[in-house]
Amino acid sequence: MAIPEDFFYSKSHEWVSFEGEVATIGITDFAQSQLSDLTFVELPEVGTTFAAGDEAAVVESVKAAADVYAPIAGEIVEINPVLEDAPETINADAFGAGWLFKLKVMDESELDVLMDANSYEEICPQS
Repeated sequence: MAIPEDFFYSKSHEWVSFEGEVATIGITDFAQSQLSDLTFVELPEVGTTFAAGDEAAVVESVKAAADVYAPIAGEIVEINPVLEDAPETINADAFGAGWLFKLKVMDESELDVLMDANSYEEICPQS
């Protein structure tokens, strides 16, 4: 299971990477592997504002549907258009081409509640 060292993680299995004041959000390799083959992704609209912990997107697979939460507060500035026609991109590349949305960070102090790679690995069940 891949867990990039330079990302941050939430307990609900979202990852966060930063470029300036914009955070890119996706679901982790662990999360996509638990869901199995993704068949549909419902993304938020650009301009929508979320508080940390708000439901921001939904991913559906042959097994189940799962909510994706905003790990930090922010305004959606971009969504991944590839996922509309190819949700399985998340299964193939959860930490790269399978990103879900980008948000402009509202409160950088919220980053303190996110985990580093080592802490995230500790909460993932080993298979």
